[in-house]
Amino acid sequence: MKNKDNKKMMNKNSILGWATLIMIVMGILLITLGVFRYYEVAGLGFAAVGIGFFAIAWVFNALKGRV
Repeated sequence: MKNKDNKKMMNKNSILGWATLIMIVMGILLITLGVFRYYEVAGLGFAAVGIGFFAIAWVFNALKGRV
């Protein structure tokens, strides 16, 4: 079925691409918060969560062509 207005619709791959980009940006933000803002144990937690965001973004990128 064609779109009447000729607008670009987001498919599953583009949604996963945007989710990957957002997760990478949030991971970088959390790691920089952990390194530059919090010097105690909380900084290690922020950095660990940022690395977790990178792992989830990697999974989203791997799923991009398969879903």
